[in-house]
Amino acid sequence: MSVSLVVARSLNDVIGNGPHIPWRVKGEQKLFRDITMGGILVMGRKTYESIGKPLPGRDTIIVTRNDQFSAAGCSTAGSLTDALAQVGNDPRPVFIVGGGEIYRQALAQQLADSVHLTTIQAEAEGDVYFPAFPTPEFVLQDEQLHNSNINYLYQHFIRIRTD
Repeated sequence: MSVSLVVARSLNDVIGNGPHIPWRVKGEQKLFRDITMGGILVMGRKTYESIGKPLPGRDTIIVTRNDQFSAAGCSTAGSLTDALAQVGNDPRPVFIVGGGEIYRQALAQQLADSVHLTTIQAEAEGDVYFPAFPTPEFVLQDEQLHNSNINYLYQHFIRIRTD
């Protein structure tokens, strides 16, 4: 199973302000769609609620501690580990797409094979942050600067496996 994190952050590591993304950048959401289309999205409940619906062309697994929570067209799991177990032998790529606590768990548990990181070239106000990254076990594979209403840098990192 291929597991990637997909994240957009500001220069000061902000990824959210409450349930909102604190920027509007032309082209950045298309990049997200192009990366994740056809895959399986794993996200926390708050992230799902900020989106409000399953995204077309992708299956969604919502991680929540509330076993009464349900969302039409989505699966739920009690933990990130349970969500990945649900994927089983499905050959489609898995994309962990937020929020902050889910990203922290995925990095701490070394679950990601790669990270698709978009850095918005501005500082943002917010209360949800992406953990310090890159870390030594990841190497940069690709980098592209996109000019937009707010420029953004897309970077793709791959984990170096030593096991």
